[in-house]
Amino acid sequence: MGKTYRKVPRSGEEEYARPRFVRKQRASTEEMFKCRHCHRFVCPPASGSHHRNHCPFCLFSRHVDNRRPGDRMSACGGSMDPIGGFQRRNGEFVLVHRCLECGLERFNRIAADDDFDLVLALPSLPSLTSSEVKAQRLEEEVGEESDRSLIA
Repeated sequence: MGKTYRKVPRSGEEEYARPRFVRKQRASTEEMFKCRHCHRFVCPPASGSHHRNHCPFCLFSRHVDNRRPGDRMSACGGSMDPIGGFQRRNGEFVLVHRCLECGLERFNRIAADDDFDLVLALPSLPSLTSSEVKAQRLEEEVGEESDRSLIA
């Protein structure tokens, strides 16, 4: 993908200016939504996070972020099931959500007002870094491709 230039008129002539890179704004942190799973209204986070990405009552989420937390650019929009959790080395608890539409898995930090009993009731998963998750997905894709070649 090439760089785009905008034309800037200067003393009757047109020149090409430097590329202009504009940072995309993240969605507002003042979001209120109704949970698709338990149908309760969820207010913005009181503390612990900049973006509320799951219901504090049932821990379900919605696939709204694409590449970065808070970008709200995902086209999927599916419900995300809390499939487990783990505790990081620094003591922080992390939920693992899997999208019921596309199967994507995401890690989400818990918020201060989450139902901690529900968090502890989730299956304990091994602590994975994002690079380990990417390697695991690549391994699964390679395995699927080899299965397809055996069938064909």
